[in-house]
Amino acid sequence: MTQEEIDIKYMKRALELAKKGEGKTAPNPMVGCVVVKDGEIIGEGFHEEYGKLHAERNALNSLSKSAEGAELYVTLEPCCHYGKTPPCTEAIIEHKIKRVIIACVDENPLVGGQGIEILKKHGICVTVGVLKEEAMKLNEVFFHYISKKRPFIAMKYAMTLDGKIATVSRDSKWITSEESRNFVQVLRNRYKAILVGIHTVLEDDPMLNCRIEGGVNPVRIILDSKLRIPIESKIVKTAKEIETIVVTTKADEMKKETLKSLGVKIMEMQNEICLPELLTRLGERNIDSILVEGGGRVHGSFLQENLVDRVYAFIAPKLIGGEKALSPVEGKGIQKMADAVKLKDTECTVIAKDILITGRVEKCLQEL
Repeated sequence: MTQEEIDIKYMKRALELAKKGEGKTAPNPMVGCVVVKDGEIIGEGFHEEYGKLHAERNALNSLSKSAEGAELYVTLEPCCHYGKTPPCTEAIIEHKIKRVIIACVDENPLVGGQGIEILKKHGICVTVGVLKEEAMKLNEVFFHYISKKRPFIAMKYAMTLDGKIATVSRDSKWITSEESRNFVQVLRNRYKAILVGIHTVLEDDPMLNCRIEGGVNPVRIILDSKLRIPIESKIVKTAKEIETIVVTTKADEMKKETLKSLGVKIMEMQNEICLPELLTRLGERNIDSILVEGGGRVHGSFLQENLVDRVYAFIAPKLIGGEKALSPVEGKGIQKMADAVKLKDTECTVIAKDILITGRVEKCLQEL
């Protein structure tokens, strides 16, 4: 094997390890690390949870032999500052690692290439860019949040082949297969928060939790300008167990206090719910990503404001028809096809009998 092939082999393993931290590291990135000596992995680790040791220190703590003269593969540039944990560059230097292979540079201003420079100053050979695209995609939420200071928005919906999310009687159980619905639970574990409009709560009385073993429940965000959320709803009843934020405008003081006593957090906005302002405030609460599972009205609002970053569209091989059947994206609609939202880097996956199309938003509507 060439050196390039060897580097790719071990970086792939580091990326596999990084994925194990999904749902638990936010707002930190997912990072994996592998230590190799004489063609053998002698240590590996990943960032397991926010506030705990980083991948490099976990890998170095797992060594089966001395790491002196070894190579260290890591999916993101090692940190060089004191935060909740000490700098990883110090640990690398202390273990006398001879070469560090990095997938991509950390865009956090506290790092931003400084970790690489410190390693080089201590005589360590550094290689950057091995499987960079894969590493950037893995942490697309982190890179977005660190640069824009607002949550990454992933919009998800399930529809029939004729583009409906419910029948004319608003029945929607179930459009897609059980396998597709199970994958949605993976998404709820992946993103820090989940957001719906009040109509979804009133019509479906959902839990909006994560139902996979070892998964993490997302923070639940409800857009409810008139504070209509029922006290007896599943969301309110479980607000002390699962963090819940209700966004409203002119809230009834008595109901607001009742909801607070039941564990609901109230976020008030003046006159109307302004989505850009809302995302800024949620970003200040360390919410780095949101899975938007609202109906067509909510989806249309997010697209109109150019706030959607990724789309997950589940398509079931069913036809239900109906002029008044609900659609996944509502609003005013566009006048010209040239103004349509376009996705890039699209992927198409077959799940049971359904099709999942996902991609990054390339261009959002100016008006929907």
